[in-house]
Amino acid sequence: MRNNPFRGTGIALVTPFKQDQSVDIEALANIVNHVVDDGADFLVVLGTTSEAPTLTSEEKQLVISTIIKTNKGRLPVMLGMGGNNTQAVVESVKAQDFTGIGGILSVVPYYNKPNQRGMKAHFEAVADASPVPVVAYNVPGRVGVNLQAATCVELAQHPNIVAVKEASGNLQQIMEILRDKPADFDVLSGDDGVTQPLMALGATGVISVAANAYTNQFSRMMRAMKEGKTEAALRLHFAMLKMNQLIFADGNPAGIKCLMSHIGLCQNVLRLPLVKANEKVEADIIEEWKQLKNL
Repeated sequence: MRNNPFRGTGIALVTPFKQDQSVDIEALANIVNHVVDDGADFLVVLGTTSEAPTLTSEEKQLVISTIIKTNKGRLPVMLGMGGNNTQAVVESVKAQDFTGIGGILSVVPYYNKPNQRGMKAHFEAVADASPVPVVAYNVPGRVGVNLQAATCVELAQHPNIVAVKEASGNLQQIMEILRDKPADFDVLSGDDGVTQPLMALGATGVISVAANAYTNQFSRMMRAMKEGKTEAALRLHFAMLKMNQLIFADGNPAGIKCLMSHIGLCQNVLRLPLVKANEKVEADIIEEWKQLKNL
């Protein structure tokens, strides 16, 4: 049996910036403590939500070291390591210090638009090179191609590929993976808004943007689903439904940073080409928070 420590509520951590665009290390440490204290199960470092494409190599190492130092081994840590040059990803994996890091999140190669055989070969090369478990990340809306269910199930045979983060939005496809996968291979939701239904179908966790802010509420829903308390989970799911839409209404992480700024977790600063959420979305987020914060 493969040992996958990445189940339950995972947090796709934001990278907070100061007004001068520098990385806000103090805020990042506060965010880590906030999500750990409020019930998160694992941390995801340098995923899409972190604005990783805009970080320098030095800043990435600063973010990694700050999170590992603050976490103090309390939760498993997954590190985003992907790209569209397979050999470069393999070399970066071989060079990476995995002290304090328990796994890799690796996205389907973007821009090149590989076919299914190319995607399979890419992930197998990364998994062969990695000393820690690999979670494949399927997000066609960002990368331009879709990792099909059959290919995902084939990859699930690799002993070092332990899960897939599924953000295709294709419920039929995700159900086919859940039906056909090996018993020790996990499916993680990549969309906050459909996490509860996917848990009902057999998913074992989520990599969440929303839970950066309302960790307590999201984690309670996840625990309720794990414990078979479906009615309690549904109440939380429907209570969070509008906010889960609003935080993506003008791009990610624009929405979640807007909310986190409002509740004092970080400043509302992004790096170009991303910009702040528009005034209408910001007003809607602040209004919806009045209902959600006391849930």
